Amino acid sequence: MRIARFTHDNEIHFGTVHGEPGAETLRYLTGDPLYVGIQELERTVAVSEARLLAPVIPRSKIVCVGRNYAAHAEELGNELPPAPMLFFKPNTAVSGPGDPVTLPSWTEEVSYEAELAVVIGRMCKDVPVERVPEVVFGYTAANDLTARDAQRTDGQWARAKGFDGACPIGPWIETELDTSALSVRSTVNGQLKQDGNTRDMIFDVATLVSYASEAFTLLPGDVILTGTPAGVGIVDEGDQLSVQVEGIGELSTVLRR
Repeated sequence: MRIARFTHDNEIHFGTVHGEPGAETLRYLTGDPLYVGIQELERTVAVSEARLLAPVIPRSKIVCVGRNYAAHAEELGNELPPAPMLFFKPNTAVSGPGDPVTLPSWTEEVSYEAELAVVIGRMCKDVPVERVPEVVFGYTAANDLTARDAQRTDGQWARAKGFDGACPIGPWIETELDTSALSVRSTVNGQLKQDGNTRDMIFDVATLVSYASEAFTLLPGDVILTGTPAGVGIVDEGDQLSVQVEGIGELSTVLRR
C-alpha cells in the first residue's frame, strides 16, 4: 500500500495512492496513519490536482548511515566500516517531492546521494533483527544532499549533511516491500549517475534498524537512511535531480541559489 501526504484546497491531508504511474488517484484518510491507523474515506482527488508533500516529517530524528556500499566508500577513498556508521540530519532538512532546494552560500560542492529510506511505525528500543518488520511502517526514497567541502573541513558532518532542504524524501511511503534486492538509481538532468542495488549493502535494512535502536529510542515517524551506492557527483543551481527506488517511485528535486 502506498501512503502519501499532500495538500489540496489549502489543507494538508493523508491518503492512499491508487492507479498506474502518471494517472494516480489519492483516497483521503481520516488522519495521520502513524497515529490513527489507515482508515480510508470515500473522498478522492487525482494526484495531478494535488501537491505531494514529504510523506512524513520526523517528530524526532533522521538517522543516516555512511559508507554502506563498498563501491561508494572506495570512490571517496574511505575504508569499509566495521559496524554501521551513524549520523543525524535534523527534521528541518526534510523537503518534499518536486520542492526546490536552496543551496547554502557557504558551499560550492554539493553532491547527491540516492538512498532507500525506512519509516519507523512505533516506539521501539533494542529491537532484535528478526523483529524489525514489526516496527517498520514502510519505505520511501531519499536524497542525502551533502556539502562535500564542509564535510572535509568541519571535522564532523552536522553542517555538511544537515542544511535546510538537505533531505528530500518521497514521493510516498510504500508499506509492503521486500528490500533485499531493490534498484537504487539517480539521474542529474536526465543522465544516469547512480545505478546500485540494495543487495550490495554492507549492512542490510534489518541490521541497520536493529543497530540504530540499540543506541536510540526510535519513535513513530523517525526515518533511517540506509546509504548510497557509487556514482555520486557535484551539482549546482538549476540542476534537476531524480532518485528512483524500485517498488516506490521517483523523487525529483531542483536546485537553486
